[in-house]
Amino acid sequence: MIRYIIRRLLVAVLLLAIISLVTFGIFFLLPQLAGQSTDDLAARYLGREVTPEGLAGVKAKLGLDDPFLVRYWEFVQGIFVGQEYRFGTSITECPAPCLGYSYRTNEPVFDLLLDRAPITFSIALGAAVLWLVAGVTIGVISALKRGSVFDRASMSAALAGVSLPMFFTGLVSIWLICRQLKLLPTPRYHEFLDNPATWAQALILPWITLAFLYAAMYARLTRAGMLETMGEDYIRTARAKGLPERTVITRHGLRSALTPIITIFGLDIGLLLGGAVITETTFSFAGLGQLMLQGITRSDLPVALGVTMATGLFVIVANLVVDILYAVADPRVRLG
Repeated sequence: MIRYIIRRLLVAVLLLAIISLVTFGIFFLLPQLAGQSTDDLAARYLGREVTPEGLAGVKAKLGLDDPFLVRYWEFVQGIFVGQEYRFGTSITECPAPCLGYSYRTNEPVFDLLLDRAPITFSIALGAAVLWLVAGVTIGVISALKRGSVFDRASMSAALAGVSLPMFFTGLVSIWLICRQLKLLPTPRYHEFLDNPATWAQALILPWITLAFLYAAMYARLTRAGMLETMGEDYIRTARAKGLPERTVITRHGLRSALTPIITIFGLDIGLLLGGAVITETTFSFAGLGQLMLQGITRSDLPVALGVTMATGLFVIVANLVVDILYAVADPRVRLG
């Protein structure tokens, strides 16, 4: 098991290095290949006050005229040991992990990520607990009561949840629950440490709306897995040995059916931690998704690069945890 974890850690480090190289090339090399000069890139940093002296200073500060591999090495070096930006006689220290400065606000990108990450984490983790518990529970009950009224009603609701787009269900829920029924206030993010109750109250609606979408997929997937698993020979053998039905379902049936659920859960939670763009836009939450959208629309390359790197890190870490859980649930994985 330890050797398996070490192998997965080495693969994760390699993947992160590849993602950083490809992402850096996309955001800083492709614009030049598309015809933009280093002066155009430097002008974004200066804003409206563009002067020849300013362009020369920004290009020297950011190393825009340096070869691509030199710039990439400085970017990687900044992540681990920090970086110095020289602008004339002034020197700006960017401590590790340094992801550069925003072209628009001149703020450190890493500080922007830290400021927005709690909002995205609050939305993603809370919704993940709801959709995992609800989806798996409904899927198991539907499989055990195949063809019943509950099965048909839950699968119909799951089909609606998969079919309806997030922005539609989000806007409808705000209109119905907040505006018409007035059961909850309009969602507005509050810091957890300031008031945990207010924090949770503001996130209930985004959690339920997001969980409705994902729980539908998990319910259908769990139902299909349980129907296939409960018909296997080892399930009949377990019943023939006199094991309680509850033990047969949870220890033998559900454990085998959960392996694909664990895999897809890692992908979903990793992508959501990188920024739930539609959810944050629908409920007006300024999380990582909104930060990424602003970086793209404003051509703020360091911000867009920073969010992309963070998303890649979240997905890799989530999949690493999933691989370990997968090996625990199915010994054949680690033995292979």
